[in-house]
Amino acid sequence: RFSTVGGESGSADTARDPRGFAVKMYTEEGNWDIVGNNTPIFFIRDPMLFPSFIHTQKRNPQTHLKDPDMFWDFITLRPETTHQVSFLFSDRGTPDGYRRMNGYGSHTFKLVNKEGKPVYCKFHWKCDQGIKNLMSDEAAQLATDDPDYAIRDLYNHISEGDFPSWSLKIQVMTFEEAEKFRYNPFDLTKIWPQGEFPLLPVGRMVLNRNPKNYFAEVEQIAFSPVHMIPGVEASPDKMLQGRLFSYSDTHRHRLGSNYLQIPVNCPFNARTKNYQRDGPQCVDDNQGGAPNYFPNSFSGPVDNPSNLESEFSISGDVKRYNTADEDNYSQVGVFWRKVLKPAERQRLVENIAGHAINASDFLQKRVVKNFSQADPEYGRAIQEKLDQLKAQRKAKSGVSAQL
Repeated sequence: RFSTVGGESGSADTARDPRGFAVKMYTEEGNWDIVGNNTPIFFIRDPMLFPSFIHTQKRNPQTHLKDPDMFWDFITLRPETTHQVSFLFSDRGTPDGYRRMNGYGSHTFKLVNKEGKPVYCKFHWKCDQGIKNLMSDEAAQLATDDPDYAIRDLYNHISEGDFPSWSLKIQVMTFEEAEKFRYNPFDLTKIWPQGEFPLLPVGRMVLNRNPKNYFAEVEQIAFSPVHMIPGVEASPDKMLQGRLFSYSDTHRHRLGSNYLQIPVNCPFNARTKNYQRDGPQCVDDNQGGAPNYFPNSFSGPVDNPSNLESEFSISGDVKRYNTADEDNYSQVGVFWRKVLKPAERQRLVENIAGHAINASDFLQKRVVKNFSQADPEYGRAIQEKLDQLKAQRKAKSGVSAQL
């Protein structure tokens, strides 16, 4: 399922926004979900900040308008957002439809082999069609002319037999490498450099049919990072651990306590046997007269003893602490200097300044200071563009006053 993140239902597909990229795989060992975005990183690394972050992407509680002050106030007070914000305001913030973007599991997971030996990994869906993005003016025009552009493009290409596909690749890091790594390998605001941890091919996903009924197959589908199969486990990634709880909790609110009985959320061609019973919106036979408690002596389902989570060691003191100062700028500087071409850097600056110009002056100063810490040239370019936009507004207001 593809989606925008910050927009309400029915908002334009081409808005500058991360794109959700969620995949549900119906395996012989149960359903496995990879629930990510079209960026390999995220704004924050602390799940406690997630509700506040989402509020800044929504509407002001008094004016009911999108509020640049809310956005930039939070962003500049939480410098770990700098990396993702740079991605968002680059060309990749406005992909040319869902067919022309990558997908990422984003988090660090564990893969466990048949001997029970685990490694850490990251999942990448690499677009076989090639990445293509919209320029800001193109995205704005499409938001007016065809707000459903991405949905229409995907549906039409599949209908015509031009099936989009993505190659699944993984990065692997051993526990020993993680212990010695120069930064926290579970930090969702950072990438693993591909020069050190190369992409390994795993498989390929092809979208070869459209939904027969959108509500049944898309609206009611329930993705969650907690839906894992034997051999795939969670890592110490704090954002992942927060999502393991929050997604299922949200589904119970959105779809009902028995959302796992909805056909699109059930294992494929299998009858579920567990001890979850009753509750509103029960849509099957409630597992008939089978026992509803465990353990029991009446042939109820039992755990598979071979499906055990891998062992891991922990040490140190447990405490709540602020992670806002954990090297928030070095990878942003690399993105600015080495990943982006000169024309892409110019568009990034124009996009940031074009949005921040609508925020209060004191927030604009914090914006410049924040990006300057990633690279002085980055901040200087934003300041120059802000000054240019202010001069244009002043000149325009002077002309209006004369008229």
